[in-house]
Amino acid sequence: MEHDRADPIQAHPTSTHPIQDERSQGDPVQEEQLKAHRTAYSRRVMAAAGIGPGASLGSEIAAALAAIPRERFVGPPPWKILSPAGHILTTSDDPAVLYQDVVVSLGTGWGLNNGQPSLHAMCLDALAPKKGEHVVHVGAGTGYYTTMLAMLVGDAGRVDAYEIEPELAGRARANLKEFPQVAVHCRSGAEGPLPDCDVLYVNAAATEPLAVWLDALQPEGRLLFPLAPQEGSGEMLLVNRQAGGAYAARFLCPVQFVSCAGAQNGQAGRALAAAFRRGNWRKVRSLHRNDQPDESCWCAGRGWWLAVDSSHPGGS
Repeated sequence: MEHDRADPIQAHPTSTHPIQDERSQGDPVQEEQLKAHRTAYSRRVMAAAGIGPGASLGSEIAAALAAIPRERFVGPPPWKILSPAGHILTTSDDPAVLYQDVVVSLGTGWGLNNGQPSLHAMCLDALAPKKGEHVVHVGAGTGYYTTMLAMLVGDAGRVDAYEIEPELAGRARANLKEFPQVAVHCRSGAEGPLPDCDVLYVNAAATEPLAVWLDALQPEGRLLFPLAPQEGSGEMLLVNRQAGGAYAARFLCPVQFVSCAGAQNGQAGRALAAAFRRGNWRKVRSLHRNDQPDESCWCAGRGWWLAVDSSHPGGS
């Protein structure tokens, strides 16, 4: 269940680039109404993500959700909102309908969406971007969650966003023009070179952890991406590059994303599907970059394998 917080959410304290909603400029009544909707939306999303009001990063994520006009990123009405029966058209052109924990179509012919806010809030909380850090965002779409990343790393940070679809990359550049610390690249984020980074957030499904992503991580860097077979759902995998060069890894939650161009391999996908059928993924605790898996191996691919902790009590 979702519950509103009792305490008010304040504007992001470190942003020097306030985001203006062009639809409501000149209409102070509508803008005040939308601000109220965004504040309530932020509270509901944070509750659905399981992030408590006392968490310091949680308050920053909540403030970003309350500040960013989602309508700017999903195109003009009528909007298509994902339901169990597929996308349905909204019957209202009031942006208030967008301030729910729902997936919204980006209005393209490729089946691409602005993803579920509570999922992304949970993912950003797990990645824990810090002020001044360098983030790589793969699959930026029109830039809604890139904007959140920019606000979380602040003016001293940097975000390199990758979007392979030219139309979406163009929209992202326009939406992010207020953030000089962001660069939008219209190309695949599954190919090198990628800049060295502290956080690498991938919003398209891969059948394996790509070497180009792992190589980009600085010591203590974090990678989060949907690891999934070529057909069906998968799990968000969080990888932490440790100071000594080892990689901790764990699954966060089940997800279903569109495939990441350049990150699909049939053999790896089949091995991954078989591993998910066997279960036990909740025991995964490390990633190894070699071709010598031992008895702790949960799934292996080209030059990598995920290992389980046999002492961990969790099941599948």
